[in-house]
Amino acid sequence: MNVIKSADLKRLHLKLPSLPWYMQRFIEHKLPDLSPSTLLEYVRDYETFMNWMLSEGLSAAPSPSQLTLKELERLSPEQIDAYKLFLQLQLLNGLSARERKLASLKSLFHYLSQIAEDEDHYPLLKRNVMAKLRTHRSLNPALIVSRLHGKILDDDIEIERFLDYVGQGYMHDIADNKQAMHYYRLNRVRDLAIVQLILASGLRVSEVVNLNVEDIDLTKRIVTVYRKGVQDQYVRQSIYFAEKAKQPLSDYMNIYQSHYHPYKEKALFLALPRGQSYGKRMSKRAMQQMVTKYATAFGKPYLTIHKLRHSFATSYYMKNDIYKTQRQLGHSSTETTQIYAQLTDRTMSQAIDRL
Repeated sequence: MNVIKSADLKRLHLKLPSLPWYMQRFIEHKLPDLSPSTLLEYVRDYETFMNWMLSEGLSAAPSPSQLTLKELERLSPEQIDAYKLFLQLQLLNGLSARERKLASLKSLFHYLSQIAEDEDHYPLLKRNVMAKLRTHRSLNPALIVSRLHGKILDDDIEIERFLDYVGQGYMHDIADNKQAMHYYRLNRVRDLAIVQLILASGLRVSEVVNLNVEDIDLTKRIVTVYRKGVQDQYVRQSIYFAEKAKQPLSDYMNIYQSHYHPYKEKALFLALPRGQSYGKRMSKRAMQQMVTKYATAFGKPYLTIHKLRHSFATSYYMKNDIYKTQRQLGHSSTETTQIYAQLTDRTMSQAIDRL
């Protein structure tokens, strides 16, 4: 099992006792089919929902763990609408975040009303209010493209400009900040290697975080990763990266020992925590913050580490067919990959405008 899934499985087991018994049963029912990381998000969604019910007086339970099935059965469509407004206006969740939270609730309510049974073989939940709720989770490529507009690197020219900025341009913007300059000089080679690897392969941030030194072959330009959606924890795939990532990765490996002192750490990408002598595996959050720092200074504040993957995919799709793109990105369906067809059309028109 990869590092992130292993850590999330531990967090999941720690959180389970804080849930009502029937939610615990649901999580255990789903554990063989969904990753611990996904189920941990489910648990967080349920915590938000239960706390909302208590704050609105929809439950007499002294704590979320004692929320009863009867209280779920009494919920009305109007109350679910009120919860949707709460997510939008109070938590300021965007549409995709709201839809995801509602989808996790629908999955729970479906299990309680259609699958789980009591001792007499009757459904645990007699009335499912979430069955009446319509969500909009179906993939809409045009909508996704409109959301990505201006938030990815549009073409190979802009990709090269961003790489140059991470490699040296950022230095000029922090010339008067001694602390920022210190950390930039310490981590510049590592940061460039991470950004270049994603832009040369389309790897997910979780896949990059999980990489160990033994997982990369610079000669063959291959990294071996656990892919999202693969349930067997021992199944890994070899993913090619472009030639342009080879030198930055080689430069990083040359300073790996001297800069980060890995000791017994096997991780490929390390961070040296302040006050500590040995490097530790760089976290997903640290990688996300690193890319956001450079992107904001570069003038693309909405460019995230995941949108680096979108930037790669758009560029890759312009040179390959949809099936090669699907495999390279690790999509389970070409339906997901089809968004890059529309992104490619928009990118080509923008490139023509710049000429």
